Amino acid sequence: MSVKTVLVLGGTGAMGRYLVPELLAAGHSVDVVSLDDMSSDDPMLHYIKGNVKENGLLEELLKKQYDGIVDFMTYQTEEFKKVYSLLLENTGHYIFLSSCRIFADAPPINENSPRLLDVSEDREFLATDDYALYKAREEDVLTGSTYSNWTIVRPATTYSTGRFQLVTLEAPTLLYRMLAGKTIVLPEKAMDRQATLSWGGDVGKMIARLLFNEKAYGESYVTATAEHHSWREIAEIYNEVCPFRYITVNTEDYLDIIAKGASWARYQLIYARMFERITDNRKVLKDTGLKQGGLMPLREGLRLEFDRSRDFNWSRYSTDEKNVRMDEYLKKTYEK
Repeated sequence: MSVKTVLVLGGTGAMGRYLVPELLAAGHSVDVVSLDDMSSDDPMLHYIKGNVKENGLLEELLKKQYDGIVDFMTYQTEEFKKVYSLLLENTGHYIFLSSCRIFADAPPINENSPRLLDVSEDREFLATDDYALYKAREEDVLTGSTYSNWTIVRPATTYSTGRFQLVTLEAPTLLYRMLAGKTIVLPEKAMDRQATLSWGGDVGKMIARLLFNEKAYGESYVTATAEHHSWREIAEIYNEVCPFRYITVNTEDYLDIIAKGASWARYQLIYARMFERITDNRKVLKDTGLKQGGLMPLREGLRLEFDRSRDFNWSRYSTDEKNVRMDEYLKKTYEK
C-alpha cells in the first residue's frame, strides 16, 4: 500500500494535536501548517509555519496534490466561497470542520437535526455572520457544490491540553481563577442545561478514521461523545479536579462581565450554552468502528488535561479584561 500524504491546516490546536499522531500511526505522511513554531524529528511529519490566508501560501502548498486535507481553519462565509473549490480540486478527500453550534435546541442532536440557520426566527441574529451561522452557510457551499470528495465533521465543545470550558468561560479565565483561588461567576439560567464536552483525543480518532473512509464521502458527522451533564454537574467535576468557588448571576450581569454585552457573547450563551446539548453519535461510531465505551469519560479526561496544563503560566491572564471585570463585579457585590 502506498503512503498517503495528508495536509492538516491549523493542526496544532485542541483536536489537531491528537489527530496528527493518529494519522502517523495509520502510516500517512503528514504536513501540518500552523502559526506555531514547531519542529519534528519524524521523517513522516513536517511542520510549516505560516498563515494559509496570506501570501499565496495555500496555492503553493496545494501544488503537492495531497491525498487528503483536514481543515481546522476558520473562514468567514465569503472567504470560504473563494477557496473551497481550490481545496476540493487539489485533493482526493477534504474534511471540513463545522460545529454542533449550528444546531437549534432540539435534542438529541444528530446529523439530521434542525440548524439555527434554517429555523431561527431571530432576524437580527440571522443578519450576522455569527459562528453558528457561517459554519452552516459554509456547509451549504459544500453540499450545494458539484463536488463529492468532502466530509463535514461537527464536534461538540471540545477540551484538550490548555483548552477548557465552563459555560462560555475558556481556560484563560477558568484555569487562572481556579488556580489563583479566585471566585468564578457563572450564569444561573445555563447551569441546569445539559452539555456535551468531548475530549480532543476522541475527536482526533474519529476524524482520522473518517479520512479516506469510503462511507464518509459526501457525508456529515456529529463527532462527539454521547456522555452529557448539566453545567452545574460539570462545575462539580471541575471542583473534584481543583477545588474552587463559584457564584451564579443573572444573564445580563454575566454578559456584561464576559464582553460588555457584545452580541457574539450573547449568541454563544443563548443559542448554544442555554440549549440542551445531548448528542447522538451512533453514525460516527458505526462508520469508524469506535465504541462509546472506548471514549474518554469526562472526569478522567478533565483530570488528565488539567494535570498537563496546570503548570502553564495562567497568571499572565490576571489583567485580561474578563478577569478584571469579574474581580470588579465580585468586589462591588461583596461590598454591598
